[in-house]
Amino acid sequence: MAYGNWINGAWVDARNDATFESISPADNDDSLGAFARSTEDDVDAAVEAADAAFHRWRKTPAPERGEILFEVARLLRERQEDLAQLMTREMGKVLNETRGDVQEAIDMGFFLAAEGRRLHGYTTTSELPNKACYAVRRPMGRIAMITPWNFPIAVPSWKFFPALIAGNTVVWKPSEDSPRVAVEFCKILEEAGLPPGVLNLVTGYGEDAGAPLVKHPKIDMVSFTGSVDVGRGIYQTAAGKLNKVHLELGGKNPVVALEDADVDLAVEGIAWSAFGTTGQRCTACSRLIAHEDVHDELVDKLIRQAERLTLGDGLNEATDVGPIVNRHQLKRVHDYVQLGVKEGANLATGGEIAEDGALAKGTFYRPTIFTDVSSDMRIFQEEIFGPVLAITKATDYDEALALANDTAYGLSASVYTNSVFQANRFLEDIEAGITYVNSGTIGSEVHLPFGGVKNTGNGGREAGQTAVDEYSDWQAVYVDYSGQLQKAQGLD
Repeated sequence: MAYGNWINGAWVDARNDATFESISPADNDDSLGAFARSTEDDVDAAVEAADAAFHRWRKTPAPERGEILFEVARLLRERQEDLAQLMTREMGKVLNETRGDVQEAIDMGFFLAAEGRRLHGYTTTSELPNKACYAVRRPMGRIAMITPWNFPIAVPSWKFFPALIAGNTVVWKPSEDSPRVAVEFCKILEEAGLPPGVLNLVTGYGEDAGAPLVKHPKIDMVSFTGSVDVGRGIYQTAAGKLNKVHLELGGKNPVVALEDADVDLAVEGIAWSAFGTTGQRCTACSRLIAHEDVHDELVDKLIRQAERLTLGDGLNEATDVGPIVNRHQLKRVHDYVQLGVKEGANLATGGEIAEDGALAKGTFYRPTIFTDVSSDMRIFQEEIFGPVLAITKATDYDEALALANDTAYGLSASVYTNSVFQANRFLEDIEAGITYVNSGTIGSEVHLPFGGVKNTGNGGREAGQTAVDEYSDWQAVYVDYSGQLQKAQGLD
């Protein structure tokens, strides 16, 4: 079946009639359809639609915008299981996780819908008599959004729900690995009553559709989640137009297990963080820094836990670990594992493409654990985005902290300890935007800010009270009702 772009409230083919397929990573013979392979012409039509709709949408009362988001969230909840099944088929992660992906969007929809009756500004006193001072939010304009495949409903909802409630219009390019889910999401937006042109969908590849979208002269802001290299290029391009840019990029997230850690609790949290979503999360735990007193026990139990995990199609409720998203990424993961061996790390378990039985039809990789990893190894420093955990031994808290911070990234981190003193030291000392105590590195909630430091992004945050800030401009207002000219700063 063929699926088009959603532009100005209509489903249309790419202007050049070109298409591409979306293939299930669990079964490469399973096609989810043919999708519009958009180019600059399609992007231009989508941006023009967003531009025309902006002036109407920004004048729509915010509570009315909120009612539409509330209906979107309601429809998402009504169709949660169908969307989860489709998402698992298209990008691979297990059903329990895709249900959670949709739930994040439901939660975000209800959360942001309520902001339509708040959109807080603030008031303050004036230094002059008979004068009122306050600040209000204004929409930024037409926003380009480029989103990844690993959270194909949750991440877009983090972006365009706050953008829409603030009065902006959107052109959305989803990953070429999850276009079918994007189409179904847009159908829900359409059914919920979102006016034509307020959100427009263009499917396709980064070089064909993403690059022209970022460069478009009528785009006022770009929001991107993906790799550091692509994010850096977007930042440089948008800077030429003085566009605001919001970037959510990579992670190399550590779990630190101190000498008083609950080992069994840590094993459960580390395994979930390292191998959940097949390690294909920006918040995945890819490094374990274990105090020497608990290191050997942790390693032994983690290896046994990893080897018990069941690989398979995520639609099977018995599956623990689904496939890698595509063959290019499968090769990338395996290349990193071979590099780790070459660098001198000890491959304790895994380290191979799984091709036995039904797994041969997909792109599966066995959960992999390295021990004896030093901080100068690339598998310690670089994001692999697969089910690969690197373990390093530390002699005390200071060494463990230094190792945890010895990375270009700073998204998520975790510490396992029963000491309130060491836990609070870690919270203060770690370089991370999200930090957990006695839990893994994954599992955010929509009412708290999401984002990181260093190369993880450019300082912005998604979700929480900060969500609307990313997509708002501030207008300062002064109302002088004195009936005479008054000069500020004490001037006569």
